[in-house]
Amino acid sequence: MNDDMDTINRMSAVTISREYGSGGGEIASRLARRLGWQLIDHEIVERVASEMGMSTQEAEARDERTGGILSQALNSIQHLDPTLMAYTPSAAFLSDEEVYRNTLNQVIRAGVARGHVVIVGRGAQVILAQRRDVLHVRIVAPFEQRVAYVMQREGLDQAAAQSRIQVKEHDRRKYLETEYHRKPEDAHLYDIVLNTSFLDLDSAVEVICLTLQQKAKRLSAKTGELGPAVGLPRYPAQPEDFHPPVA
Repeated sequence: MNDDMDTINRMSAVTISREYGSGGGEIASRLARRLGWQLIDHEIVERVASEMGMSTQEAEARDERTGGILSQALNSIQHLDPTLMAYTPSAAFLSDEEVYRNTLNQVIRAGVARGHVVIVGRGAQVILAQRRDVLHVRIVAPFEQRVAYVMQREGLDQAAAQSRIQVKEHDRRKYLETEYHRKPEDAHLYDIVLNTSFLDLDSAVEVICLTLQQKAKRLSAKTGELGPAVGLPRYPAQPEDFHPPVA
């Protein structure tokens, strides 16, 4: 096990993207405990708030959402009376949103530079996409099971749980699309996608640890030594296209 951890510790971080109610946050927490790494989840919001000199509540209003406090206020003013904005550049109102995004990126990169962190959400799978020493994981589950998870964990009735999932998913998807022009369900953003419909949370942690170890072993490989074709011979004959039988 010590040899396995020595290999795993060559990696700097794991990012966890998750559908709301899939157990992704709990998996991230268990993974961090298993590895002895630091979990960076809500701490990101608190750190960004500190860096920007704002309250945690103000930072939470922007967390994994587009349309924070300033842009919401701007939209409200424009809706009520567009003439009030005629001589005011919108950039002046929205600049704080850009500062928040840049500070968030800096906090995430600083965490990875320190090393051995598990980062939950916040677009980290895009921000750190070019880092070979980072494993990117996506956790998903069927909607009905996510509703049951939220009902049990948050003490909500079915209708409230469904509504909460839809709102959270909308905010997260819009955040990633607006800030980084990517969709969270894009499988190419991740090294591995795990479905917790049958896989229990501890088993998911085991799979992530194994994948983390295997990726760590390839850190020194050259680009030409990576990919599905490595080590495979040519087909013995030209593969034929499959044609379904004609009825």
